[in-house]
Amino acid sequence: MRLKQNRKIWHEIHGTDAMTLFTIGFTKKSAEQFFMTLKAAGVKRMIDIRLNNVSQLAGFAKRDDLCYFLKEICGIEYIHIPDLAPTKEILDEYRKNKGDWAVYEQQFQELLKIREVEKKLSTEMMDGACLLCSEEKPEFCHRRLVAEYLKEKWNHVEIRHLGT
Repeated sequence: MRLKQNRKIWHEIHGTDAMTLFTIGFTKKSAEQFFMTLKAAGVKRMIDIRLNNVSQLAGFAKRDDLCYFLKEICGIEYIHIPDLAPTKEILDEYRKNKGDWAVYEQQFQELLKIREVEKKLSTEMMDGACLLCSEEKPEFCHRRLVAEYLKEKWNHVEIRHLGT
């Protein structure tokens, strides 16, 4: 019953049955591809969910540069939310286990539950937002896990993976 009420209220406010949550990775994309993909999709804000968002390897996707480019090129707001990133320990263990995705996925999903991220984020803020990480494809990236977790908790979420 509550789910139906939530969807009805969402529909009345937004004129649609679902909010859209985008995801994108910046690896193996030119700056032009990256920013034009976001612009064409109608992304409203970028939610950076990387643990380390200032890496020299990130090129145009380093925090300060990215914030500037998003605003100037696309009119997109930038927000970094470290609570949506894995811990250093989870990442290190994943690398140590030579990429045992099943273990990583279980540990990260448990972390999201412990952090109760769905209670710290508003659906209004996340509607039209794009989760950013580095991985080229979402299949083995925590951005997909975050999007699916929020969809499970909020129910009225349509996930769109960009640039894959």
